[in-house]
Amino acid sequence: MKTTVKGNYQFRGIIMKKVIFIFFFLVLSNAAFSQQLPLYSQYMMNSFLLNPAVAGNDGLTSFAFTAREQWLGFENAPRTIAISGQSRLLRNSPISRGRSVRNRPTSMSRSGNVGVGGYIFNDRNGIIDRTGLQGTYSYHIWMAQNQLSFGISLTAYQLKLDDRNINLHNNDDPLLNNSRKALFVPDVNLGVYYTNPSYYVGFSTAQLLQSALKFGNDGFRDYKMLRHFYLMAGYGFFLHNGVTIEPSVLLQTTFESKVQVDINTRIYYRDDYWGGISYRSSGAIIMMGGVKVDRFYFGYAFDYSLASIRKHSFGSHEFMASVKFGDTARRYRWLNRY
Repeated sequence: MKTTVKGNYQFRGIIMKKVIFIFFFLVLSNAAFSQQLPLYSQYMMNSFLLNPAVAGNDGLTSFAFTAREQWLGFENAPRTIAISGQSRLLRNSPISRGRSVRNRPTSMSRSGNVGVGGYIFNDRNGIIDRTGLQGTYSYHIWMAQNQLSFGISLTAYQLKLDDRNINLHNNDDPLLNNSRKALFVPDVNLGVYYTNPSYYVGFSTAQLLQSALKFGNDGFRDYKMLRHFYLMAGYGFFLHNGVTIEPSVLLQTTFESKVQVDINTRIYYRDDYWGGISYRSSGAIIMMGGVKVDRFYFGYAFDYSLASIRKHSFGSHEFMASVKFGDTARRYRWLNRY
């Protein structure tokens, strides 16, 4: 009898271990192709979140807030909050006097090549909660009317397993009782970004170190963070009466997944209003729009899933707000060393 009870207990422990591992693998994925990092539908409004080389690219000082609720209607659905800031360190010349919503330099000073930035974030997906910060250094090189930028980011975040919402058959499950509930993970991101007044193209990689995580003991397998790659590009067609049409594309992938493609088209009117539509190859149509009021920018995106999950969800919602400064010259002596 004791042998049977012990065998059942061990069996339940093995099953629970496998279930938690599979669930842990899945909930880290905000997309259907094993992405571990959050999705952003309005990435083109703050590309710094995906590419560190964008920091200070337009010569302005900007701060942005992004909040995303994915698959609204599901309990413990993915949720992302990010607060970022970036700037160009200029030595003795004014920065760009235009605060175009299209985020590309048009009359940048050639002095001051260094950009800096950072952001704090919280990304929650099911029982997995990731909170961290990132610091970024970028360097910009002018070539005629074009600009080539390089960037590196150092990130550090806490990955936490929140077991309060797990209903266990046995509260003394050996996996959860003997496992670490939180991990500290350092990592590195790299990027390159090439722009001119009409187009841009950028390539970046995140989670370069591919850190190995281990929550459990007793032979519980390590879980490795995947190296992510992003390729983005866009071109602006300037029409009459202040209208600009900008098609763009974003490719995302890892070594262990297929490529996800976002195909976007946005229309701007006098740089004060914009709207657009995107198609995501993983199965979603995205509608977005926004407005600029003085120095402030507000954007909203709605993701409509084409998969069967749409029958149970109210879609995904993303809100973005930012403010930009830089119409006046900044001539601080402490900047001269850059």
